[in-house]
Amino acid sequence: MEPQTTIPAAANILGTIGTAAGVFSYYRSKHSGVRNRYSLTDRRIWHNWHRKSTDGLPGAMLMLWASCGVPFGVYAIVQNFNFALKFQPQSFCALTLVCWGQTLVYHNRWRTWTATLVTILVAATCAVIELILILTLRRPYQNGVHWPITLMAILASVMLAIGLIPPYFELAKRNGRVVGINFIFLTVDWFGAFFSLMALVAQNTFDVLGGSLYIVCMFLELGIFASQAIWLWRVRHVRREAKKAGKTYDAYIANHPTKKLARSPSSETVADLEAGHQAVETITTPEKCLTKPSQKSFHTAATITGNGKSDNRS
Repeated sequence: MEPQTTIPAAANILGTIGTAAGVFSYYRSKHSGVRNRYSLTDRRIWHNWHRKSTDGLPGAMLMLWASCGVPFGVYAIVQNFNFALKFQPQSFCALTLVCWGQTLVYHNRWRTWTATLVTILVAATCAVIELILILTLRRPYQNGVHWPITLMAILASVMLAIGLIPPYFELAKRNGRVVGINFIFLTVDWFGAFFSLMALVAQNTFDVLGGSLYIVCMFLELGIFASQAIWLWRVRHVRREAKKAGKTYDAYIANHPTKKLARSPSSETVADLEAGHQAVETITTPEKCLTKPSQKSFHTAATITGNGKSDNRS
């Protein structure tokens, strides 16, 4: 696909909204009155710093997200997207690297200065690689060699998709519950991808490869929403009991561990998940129904046999 020659006003506006939403989702509202651990008004970077924890936020996911900003930045600049969409991969990479640096401190227990230095070095490396790729690939692209730029777009989409896979492993560990990912952050980020996609639609020609990255992001983030919704449905009875007791779900489960939603310990156990407690019914196999004959039974059988032999002789 040829680079954009003119940018319609609608594309600029939608692109700016999408980029602003993506950047804003990393920060916290200054006027929030909610202070609990899972506050929905907390933003990603501030949220991690405030809790001094990055639980549920895999470092591998963040590194892949940051890395995908390099090929997508190359593609957006060479394709001459509107300024907001050119700026978006750079800001996305930088802010995601800040989150990744927080995982080094809070999860891996690195010293703050060491983690900061490593994060800056990684950011500088990404910037240099992107600059080299832009200068190297722009001229061949103008001369009709399109496959390197196409490869950049495909690589960015694949890296983003792979980066969104680790949260699903975290969801599997917690029976589908979302922990460490703020839903306001996720919602704003989803709408950021949506408006960015609409900005591409509003251009003179729709860029399929660029749009595929936003579509992949939106689709996988919807899966996280769906996982949380299913988990809430499965524990609805426990949450109702916790609400009646005036406690949060976690506090209630801490006092009533038997009501925690858990996987079946074996293939022979069936857990009543809908009842909201660990009502377990054990299915007994036929082999377990067999009983070992007692010594008394052997003695009785021997007596009967002996009497039978005596009668035959007589």
